[in-house]
Amino acid sequence: MTTFCRQQRSNLRSLLNHAPCRHNSSTATLADASLTWPEYLAIRRAKRRWELATTIPATILGFGLGAAYFGSLEGDTTKPIMGIDPLWVYSGATLACGGFGYLIGPTIGSSIWRLTHRRTMTLIDARDREFHRRIVKNRVDPRSQSATNPVPDFYGEKIGSLHQYRQWLRDQARYRRKAAWPED
Repeated sequence: MTTFCRQQRSNLRSLLNHAPCRHNSSTATLADASLTWPEYLAIRRAKRRWELATTIPATILGFGLGAAYFGSLEGDTTKPIMGIDPLWVYSGATLACGGFGYLIGPTIGSSIWRLTHRRTMTLIDARDREFHRRIVKNRVDPRSQSATNPVPDFYGEKIGSLHQYRQWLRDQARYRRKAAWPED
């Protein structure tokens, strides 16, 4: 690991641990303490990792609980459920429980992450609003997309560094040119 990376990590840790906390006010200004773009994008990338890390156990837990519940039910083949064999219905319900766990996992991860980063949430929320304003301003019009030419990362979800943000801007410009002047 280079010294630059170590210095960036230590700067980020000190910002997260010693950021000012305002208790009596609902709004915070960036004049108190500021969050640079590389620090913000590193925090955003860490948040996405938390969401992903909680999605996997939530999916397994949902599937396991569904299998435990629907596996314990008696399935009488002479009494179909809405005209379908109960084994198929219970199997589908078990898979739906796993799907529900997959959908709820990022929400759980985001909530846990927000609880652990309460001190800097005002700074992060301010940067989030500014970041999303930039995304909305620079993204392409989705009405010109087609099945063979989809819009590249419309919401900017995969942006985790300045390099990726610049690449996202280039991709948007390339798509805008391609939509305006289709290649034959």
